[in-house]
Amino acid sequence: MLIKGIHHVSAITAKAKENYDFYTNLLGLRLVKKSVNQDDPTVYHLFYADKIGNPGTDFTFFEIPHAGRTIHGVSSISTTSLRVPNDTALTYWKNRFQQHGIDHDSITEQGNRKVIPFRDPEGQRLILISDENNTGVLGGTPWEHSPVPAQYAIIGLGPVTLTVHDATPTVAILTNVLTFKEGTNYPSSHSKQKDIRVFSTGEGGAGAEVHLEERTDLPRERLGRGGVHHVAFRVEDDTELLKWHARLQEVRIPNSGIVDRYYFKALYFREPNGILFELSTDGPGFTTDEDVNHLGETLALPPFLEDRRSEIEAKLTPLHTKRD
Repeated sequence: MLIKGIHHVSAITAKAKENYDFYTNLLGLRLVKKSVNQDDPTVYHLFYADKIGNPGTDFTFFEIPHAGRTIHGVSSISTTSLRVPNDTALTYWKNRFQQHGIDHDSITEQGNRKVIPFRDPEGQRLILISDENNTGVLGGTPWEHSPVPAQYAIIGLGPVTLTVHDATPTVAILTNVLTFKEGTNYPSSHSKQKDIRVFSTGEGGAGAEVHLEERTDLPRERLGRGGVHHVAFRVEDDTELLKWHARLQEVRIPNSGIVDRYYFKALYFREPNGILFELSTDGPGFTTDEDVNHLGETLALPPFLEDRRSEIEAKLTPLHTKRD
């Protein structure tokens, strides 16, 4: 039983069209699946990733129209990192952000890696992180039709930062229940706060890290647009996911049971600070129901929703994603 790294991160948007424009046309990711929230099929669930949606490259968004803005605080996934090939790519992105008026900071360092923090139009807290000094879990394959040149393209998810009031119970879940090990740390950018602690699993590296920030100066986060709903961690297959379910039952952690999301199977639970974790299988993947050359161009529904297609499509605001 081994957690292999980050599988995906799921966040919230209030505006699917603007979200699609930013993550595809500005960040250059591929929309690999245009679907719906399986728990509320009246709204979109958009999946952005590398060329084929490899595990570890997938950044997803639930559309919640009229969602209020996120009030930042603890018990949150406070930052999502996106990997780029090297330090030179960060310079490209800094210039791109300046040209397009994207809210961003200067290039700085996070441990031994260079990074550039930035925000999407809804205030989603993001970091581009350089793979220059990175080892471990490999990145994905850039899409050849991306507006961003391949040598600078985003190649997958990097570390997620969890922000909590008391790190102790979260550390216990990461290390005693899951398979993370604590490594180095680096200084917080907030004065009078503890260093940020780094935990890694599997082959390690940016694609297999959780960064844990302890903040005593913040209230509990109120989640809305521009916030992160959950982080999912990779497990090999269905057999291993069953073992993880048994493990959670053994240590008496309330959980969802195994849920078939069609593109992968999932198991959800909350760690003691209230952050939602998911364990997800690497397969079967996003090419299960669409040709690789046409991923994300039409509305994809899992089989159990297919007989409701007309009803579902009638309630969705049209979103044109077909390539010309």
